Amino acid sequence: MVMGLARSGRAAARLLVEAGARVKVSEAQPREKIEGDLSPLEDLGVEFEFGGHRQESLLGADMIVISPGVPLALPVLRETQRAGVRIIGEVELASLFTSATFVGVTGSNGKSTTVSLIGEMLKEGGRPVLVAGNIGTPLCEVVRGLPPQHVIVTELSSFQLETIETFRCHIGLLLNITPDHLDRYPDLMAYARAKARIFENQREEDFAVLNAEDPLTISLSSEIKAQRLFFSRNGPVDEGCYLNGGSLLFRWRGQVRQICHAAEIAIKGVHNLENAMAATIAASLLGLEPKAIKKALREFPGLEHRLEWVLERDGIQFVNDSKGTNVGAVLKSLEGFNSPIILIAGGKNKEGDFAPLASMARGRVKAFILLGESKEKIRAAVEGSAPVFEAANMGDAVRQASSLAERGDVVLLSPACASFDMFANFEERGRVFKDEVRRLNGRGDQGPGHV
Repeated sequence: MVMGLARSGRAAARLLVEAGARVKVSEAQPREKIEGDLSPLEDLGVEFEFGGHRQESLLGADMIVISPGVPLALPVLRETQRAGVRIIGEVELASLFTSATFVGVTGSNGKSTTVSLIGEMLKEGGRPVLVAGNIGTPLCEVVRGLPPQHVIVTELSSFQLETIETFRCHIGLLLNITPDHLDRYPDLMAYARAKARIFENQREEDFAVLNAEDPLTISLSSEIKAQRLFFSRNGPVDEGCYLNGGSLLFRWRGQVRQICHAAEIAIKGVHNLENAMAATIAASLLGLEPKAIKKALREFPGLEHRLEWVLERDGIQFVNDSKGTNVGAVLKSLEGFNSPIILIAGGKNKEGDFAPLASMARGRVKAFILLGESKEKIRAAVEGSAPVFEAANMGDAVRQASSLAERGDVVLLSPACASFDMFANFEERGRVFKDEVRRLNGRGDQGPGHV
């Protein structure tokens, strides 16, 4: 039984059929609300149940594969677990079908950028590599037939790590932990422990990469069996990557290698400096020379919706950071600007604490433009730190921000919230922001870039 008809669920169903299983898919939504063509799965003999997960069907399965969006806390799943039915996720399933080497990246912020950077570094170094997982392509679509020398760099969410059993990363990276998804987890520590499962099955010959500046991450590191390396932008580390005199250095087993100067890194911002250091450690452990790592750092343009420069209008910079879906991500983004900021924020609340935005806003944020379900909660947290305005929609927010901004200012979309109250996902939210900015500018021909 596969629970959930999102992309990872469909990939899991196909892989299971190819492996000889009889597969049924259970989907909570009615069939008429399901997007995409189901005929390829129907042609493979996959059966479907729509409109809810039926206890009798789950109890009749030999194994259940759940999509990341399906919480283990569902009563029907708890009852099924008590009956002894095995429940795993798509990541665990995929790992059973390959002997390739996994490099896994998790954390509250920076996962997609770090995964992409590692992939670019390995390509530059001539290593066979695939980038997959939560970043876009489900693991079940790519794992079959890959030899051991192939590297799979995968982005892993806490939801995906909840359901692993034997999945093992040769190199596991935990970038940071800030409050997120507290609508799913009872508290921050439960969320953090889900992230730390990336190290659960590692052995002494494996590697754990950790943020030396993140206290919660460090507090979870004591039980790690793998060799630990750290990254820090504030001082040397015993093993790992750090910043010294503006240069990125990699220290490992008594040797120190200079990678590049921080100013040479194409993607800017303090959080991207940390992402670059984490990626450098992973690539170095896989045997890449500094020259290949440096070339990738100098040429990697960044990802859409991550501090993506949209255009300049009358001396005002417009920046799309729609992927900033929690407060920690927004704080990192704000830290990277020296110019006054008009911040567009708000969306669907994940039970996050918006109070830290107020202290960071003082002296940095010229005004808040708030929209979506969380606007009143954000207003209560930040009022007094900067003027606060409310917008009916993204177009209204962009117009208000433009009227408030002056030459030298930055209009930044960094919502600190999920997008699902107004948009299908953060990508749609970012695209709508860019469309409104270009409409305001009277032209639609500006290409992407990054700050």
